[in-house]
Amino acid sequence: MPVRRHHLLLVGWTALWFVLVVPSGGVSWHYLRQGEQLLFGGTPGGGLSLYASHPELQIGPVSLAAARLFQPFSPATGQLLAEAAMSVLGLVMLTLVGRTAALHYLGTGTNHRRLQQRILIAGLAFIPMWIEVSVRFAHLDDVLALFFATVAVHSLARGGSWAVAVWLALAVDAKPTAVPFAVLLLALPRGTRRGPFLLFCGLVAGAWLPFYLGNLGSISAAKFAIPNQPASSLRWLGVTSAGTPPWDRPAQFALGGALGALAVWRGRWPAVILLGANARILLDPSTYTYYSASVLLGTLLWDAVGQRRLVPWWSWIALFALYGGTLFIPDDATRGLVRLGFVALSTLYVLLWPSPGRKRRGRPRRQQRLAGTGTPRSQRVPGARGPAEGTRAASLAAGPR
Repeated sequence: MPVRRHHLLLVGWTALWFVLVVPSGGVSWHYLRQGEQLLFGGTPGGGLSLYASHPELQIGPVSLAAARLFQPFSPATGQLLAEAAMSVLGLVMLTLVGRTAALHYLGTGTNHRRLQQRILIAGLAFIPMWIEVSVRFAHLDDVLALFFATVAVHSLARGGSWAVAVWLALAVDAKPTAVPFAVLLLALPRGTRRGPFLLFCGLVAGAWLPFYLGNLGSISAAKFAIPNQPASSLRWLGVTSAGTPPWDRPAQFALGGALGALAVWRGRWPAVILLGANARILLDPSTYTYYSASVLLGTLLWDAVGQRRLVPWWSWIALFALYGGTLFIPDDATRGLVRLGFVALSTLYVLLWPSPGRKRRGRPRRQQRLAGTGTPRSQRVPGARGPAEGTRAASLAAGPR
């Protein structure tokens, strides 16, 4: 893939934030190290009893396996390498989002340079929050869940089905909060959903069931409670309990899934990640800044794929409201109100704001074109196009111009 100017600018922007944050980074990396040692080290309370003995480790087995890759290094070196690798994944995700947008708008006359500029402007807002989750907190589980979700979205735009299921399952196996993203399977063409859905369920069950069957006490991990912070949106919803209400986690999944399904039904599948992240921000009792990385990925996808405006307003609104609010608004209640306001306004916008030229129950554009070729899907070569379109697609695949 050719290196383009916007890539170089985003690399430099990422390096700048990395250097600024890395001295105070790795806040939560010890949880990953502890988890992988318990899972693979054969110590008491580890192995398949990991989640029963340590419900505070809300980390998926795929993330713990990935953390194992850094085990041969010293703690300091392993942490630094992990933070660098997670930062690079953010740049890979920006490239994937650009390619996803190019595929989605293939054949619509979209100006390549404007698309490139849109990715750049939205990426400048995305990177500070990505460094927050990947470097300051070093939450490998959140990083992998969002990365796998991004690859799933890209696979969906390419007209895939089985690959979408695999990547979504990996996201859930990395971090349970990715469960609402699974409604992206509804964006697959009718008649092709059952197999990928069963594959998704099988891969998720294969990763998590051994822990529950190995120690039935693992169910306690799902009940793990954290303090209900004064700046949370829950406070504005009337939840004043000191800890996490027992209904809170299931409600996050249900609300995120329901909103995502509504977005798919309205032909706005690029909003699924944002809506799932919004549900977490709205109902989670905590207000850690790394939560906002999932929202910024959602606004990035919406600004790049879900609409065609040059200026990606929602990415910058999210950055100022969620990150800026944390830094510059001293009052807890006001910060909670800002979080609630952002979730409400962005959700209503992506679901209800008129979107000219889009079908109500649309599928990814590339799938719509393939469905109209008259050739059975099973007989089509992935990516096959006519001569003129093939030339155009090759240009887009290299990145927006």
